[in-house]
Amino acid sequence: MSIDWAALGQVFGVSLVVTVGIVGLFTVGIVGTSGKSGQEGEAAVAGAPGAGARAGAVAAFALCAAAVAYGIYLIVAG
Repeated sequence: MSIDWAALGQVFGVSLVVTVGIVGLFTVGIVGTSGKSGQEGEAAVAGAPGAGARAGAVAAFALCAAAVAYGIYLIVAG
């Protein structure tokens, strides 16, 4: 039995990059849907996010869902 270390390293690298990317996109979506709070020392005022922020958040969540669906497709089709 021999291990192809180069292939294992490639799988690790791609998995790491994709994982960080999806988590980053999800974070952008969360930030886009969150309300704005006041400065330190002021009362925190929650406001609704703007239309651009909401659209960006929806796009980020859609990309996350597409990446997860593609991963499931790869697992099931294989």
